Amino acid sequence: MNLMDGIFLTLLNTVACLALPKLLSIISSAKSQGNKRSQSIMTSQDSNSEIPSFS
Repeated sequence: MNLMDGIFLTLLNTVACLALPKLLSIISSAKSQGNKRSQSIMTSQDSNSEIPSFS
């Protein structure tokens, strides 16, 4: 292996290490947005309920 092969493989590895995490992040966020839409909406508790006092 000569110097040019080593430089090429180093640059290829650098590009892969920088690009793959970003690509995986985009894919996983697209999947999680699909999951959020399919989940049911949770209802909130009664807003008039009293707050307990510990004094």
